[in-house]
Amino acid sequence: MKGRLAAGLQRVGRVLTLGVRSLHKRLLLGLAIGWIVVIAAILLSTWNSGQRLIREVSDEHLEYEARTIAEMIEREILLRFDSLDRLASQLPASGSSSATLLRTALRHNDALLALFDGLVVVGRDGRVLADWPRVAGRQGLDVSDKGYFAFQRQVGGPYVSEPFFGRASRVPLLMLSVPLTGPDGAFEGLVGGVVNIRQGSFFEKLRRIRIGDQGFAALTTASGKILVHPDLRWILEDAPPAEQNPWLDLALAGWQGNAVGPLADGQIALQAYRQVWPANWVVSVMVPREQAFAPLEWFVRHMWLVGTITVVVMLALLWWLLRLALWPLTRLERQIHAVGQGLRERVELRTGATELNQVMETFNRVVEKQRLAEGELLDRQAFLDAVLASSPVCMFIYDLEGQLRYLNPAMAQLTGYDLKAYRQRSFGAHVHASDRQDVRDHWQDTLTTGRDFQRQYRYLTARGETIWVEAHASLVRLTDGRPLGFVGTLKDITHTREVEALQRWEAEHDPLTGLLNRRGFERRMEEALADWVKSGKPSALVFFDLDRFKPINDEGGHALGDDMLQRVAQAASARIRKSDNFARYGGDEFALLMPGCDREQAMTTAEALRKAVEAVSVEHQGKTYRVTLSLGVTSFRLGDQDIDTLMQRADQASYRAKAAGRNRVIAD
Repeated sequence: MKGRLAAGLQRVGRVLTLGVRSLHKRLLLGLAIGWIVVIAAILLSTWNSGQRLIREVSDEHLEYEARTIAEMIEREILLRFDSLDRLASQLPASGSSSATLLRTALRHNDALLALFDGLVVVGRDGRVLADWPRVAGRQGLDVSDKGYFAFQRQVGGPYVSEPFFGRASRVPLLMLSVPLTGPDGAFEGLVGGVVNIRQGSFFEKLRRIRIGDQGFAALTTASGKILVHPDLRWILEDAPPAEQNPWLDLALAGWQGNAVGPLADGQIALQAYRQVWPANWVVSVMVPREQAFAPLEWFVRHMWLVGTITVVVMLALLWWLLRLALWPLTRLERQIHAVGQGLRERVELRTGATELNQVMETFNRVVEKQRLAEGELLDRQAFLDAVLASSPVCMFIYDLEGQLRYLNPAMAQLTGYDLKAYRQRSFGAHVHASDRQDVRDHWQDTLTTGRDFQRQYRYLTARGETIWVEAHASLVRLTDGRPLGFVGTLKDITHTREVEALQRWEAEHDPLTGLLNRRGFERRMEEALADWVKSGKPSALVFFDLDRFKPINDEGGHALGDDMLQRVAQAASARIRKSDNFARYGGDEFALLMPGCDREQAMTTAEALRKAVEAVSVEHQGKTYRVTLSLGVTSFRLGDQDIDTLMQRADQASYRAKAAGRNRVIAD
């Protein structure tokens, strides 16, 4: 490989010096190229450093803008929720009040129209009881099929709806709502604030934001609907797919941070994303890359002009200096060439130049040591061949260019390939396709740096078998430190790998259900907690056990109990994401870790688990047995430092669910 590289460099040199016969001119040309390379390297370094600095500054600025916008929106939303709470406390009971009384109460709160584009009161049956200002067709409208009504009836609490088209107003709207409850805490309906997405004042500030000439801010719901965009044609359209902008797709799943990616028109832009958790929205701030890097491009273009003038001035000076210094080298160059051709054994140069005499003496010493080293190399090669041929260990030898020179009989027997077969196809050609690139990269590093090569990988033998091997190769040097080649060993470790893989799986999985066991689950909890502490990545925890499971074991035996545990595990596994970690924590206790989820998302999943397990049953001697779940839900919080605290919170919530009557979900 080194020989081919040297030949290639010589060909490049001949092309670059075409028509230039003198050493003086060739050196001058080489120095000119060197100066050009140096200046180009400086400019390239300036360009790369400038890009990095501009990227860092831009990322900080975009992150600040995104965070500021997200905090502004959160404040606006919380302000509106507070206003709705106060309005709800002032309204007469919706179940016993007429629409006129409710509308009068709404009209007395006209000041809220500075925050909303309309106010509505919805009864417990899902019909609009009153609205202000009045919109034809809105009063009496049945909204029980709307997501915001279902949320208030089942969960309760401040809620921002998904975008929808008003059936009365025929315009795109959002609904911010809080529940109405009776003296006994029962659901009586909701009071909501209507926001006009296109023309309302809620998004007016965000629509006017511009960053430079082309930068802008956008707002998207977690479901992928665009609420705010400088191009009005995008309003209420679906966000670009993950193939077009993967960073936005990650942000819709809960991620926030900085990235570089394409816009909808294909233009590359610096991007920042922040979550607006109270509304489940995503703020994105975009600045086209061309805008961010325009000052740096101007600077580099002017640096090229300065560099060109510098090269011209230096070449004029170097031409004169080289002409004085190089004339004694002609004779020395001819004698060295003669030694290389075998026409002379030594260089003999009579000159008063001390430096040239030192070059001559050094060259003669190198030639003599080379002859001695070649003799020693032949002797050592013969000895090494004898050792390798008799060794039961698989051994091989590579030269410095990476060509296989020898393999002993033990290696040929293990792999089924002889030296001829390896020379026809490289050693790496028989490595398993999944491991081939890794092996090639590390082998190339060994050839380049001389570091030891030690890898475990799969190998395809001539018999069609796939085996695991461990290869170890080291650089061998002569006594004077010069590298000679690489000597290595190959060991069959297939059985060891199979045993280790089985042991790793069994150590972290429950043999009955195939779910994670307590050890495997707690290790993943530790990893999720570390991500939370380090980067603020949210996670949620669901803990539950089976209600009325003991009679199944007592009456049907442990076999029936095991059958029920397996069915519960299967039913629950079908309702969770692939990225979630589901475990049988012990006995009839189960735990679910949901990375990237907040408590509300976990509550939704927990409710799905409760309904799925409620439908599971087993039969024994004509009797049907069922179980239910008492689920406790919690999420990672500031100050959480160990998983025991999280597990205790979820366990206590599960205990409260059981104490409250079982078959329910309670969040901590």
